[in-house]
Amino acid sequence: MAENREVDQLSGIETTGHEWDGIRELNNPLPRWWVWTFYVTIVWSIGYWIVMPAWPLVTDYTAGVLGYSQRGIVAEQLAARQAAQQVYTDRIAGASLDEIRGDPELLAFALAGGRSAFAVNCSQCHGSGAAGSVGYPNLNDDEWIWGGTLDDIQQTINFGIRSDHEDTRLNDMPAFLVDELLTREDVADVAEYVLSLSGRAEDQAAVARGQEIYVEQCAACHQEDGKGDRELGAPDLTDAIWLYGGDRETVIESVAYSRRGVMPPWVDRLSPAAVKQLAVYVHTLGGGE
Repeated sequence: MAENREVDQLSGIETTGHEWDGIRELNNPLPRWWVWTFYVTIVWSIGYWIVMPAWPLVTDYTAGVLGYSQRGIVAEQLAARQAAQQVYTDRIAGASLDEIRGDPELLAFALAGGRSAFAVNCSQCHGSGAAGSVGYPNLNDDEWIWGGTLDDIQQTINFGIRSDHEDTRLNDMPAFLVDELLTREDVADVAEYVLSLSGRAEDQAAVARGQEIYVEQCAACHQEDGKGDRELGAPDLTDAIWLYGGDRETVIESVAYSRRGVMPPWVDRLSPAAVKQLAVYVHTLGGGE
């Protein structure tokens, strides 16, 4: 690297004396307008530090002369929106579910609010489109374990399923193998009979044996025809809708070890108006009765 300065013959500008691989660096200063713009930005930043919130402190931050707060503006906007919605939420809180359904204005507001509440509180289990997944019911069909009327849905949302609320919907299926109510062979036979209720059995001898076990052990909840009982939360075994899966291995597992899915209660987490909006929204997804 050379330190001798010289004038570049092509541009006529003095070099800095630096050279790398035969390339000389020109001593070409920035344009004056650029330099002054840079100085202006420095002055602007100092003014910004004084006027606006800028410097973080240990537990707070400098508020600035103007005391501007984006968080405060958002809080004010939310408060204004809530105040505007209060008229509708108060009406919903004081109306019955049927009255909400019968009022086009309230229904539109309830559906919008219910959709939002569902996305925040329910979609994690039931899916964003309410189609459910293994262990989480599909809310779009007309198969309801505990009933699909507006009142049924509201009760389920309020108190949950097998939750810790005293008014929860509660009914447990025995774990027939674990509880030593049936042998492994009995479990396999009754599973085969259950499969026959939807026309998918393959071993007719097992079906015959399983039917006797079913009548003795299962019919009290699922009924003799397998149509289930919503008062007890016993699913219909004759259709093609299965909460945990309807293949032979999964049915055997359900009979042997039981299923005890839990839905939390929302009565203490959501306002009465929000629960009603959710019930109305879920009811309109396609399977409401």
